Amino acid sequence: MITMSGSVVLGASPNQSKYSYKCVRSLMRHGFVAVPVGKRPGQIEDVEILTGQPDIAEVDTVVLYLNKEGQKEYYEYIFSLNPSRIIFNPGTHNQELVDLAREKGIKVVVDCALIMLSTGSY
Repeated sequence: MITMSGSVVLGASPNQSKYSYKCVRSLMRHGFVAVPVGKRPGQIEDVEILTGQPDIAEVDTVVLYLNKEGQKEYYEYIFSLNPSRIIFNPGTHNQELVDLAREKGIKVVVDCALIMLSTGSY
């Protein structure tokens, strides 16, 4: 089990041009703990991208970089992390997951994590 107090970036990619990569870097630059979880292994700077559904404790935020269809296999995983909020970035909005999260008392944010970080509203 990984214990942290920070953000899980779900849909992380080792491709430097992807927004998930940029988000992990921005989170770290702003002093947040970021755990990238993706479909393929790799690295974002010196941080390993975890694959599968790793057991992570003390998750504050899940930042989504998976489209609606890609999210379905992660519903139970996301809820098992017991986050206090989920950030739906552009292109990731999924009303079904929004409704399920709200039913479980999880704060739902539909915004861009990168903009939130740059404006201090993260």
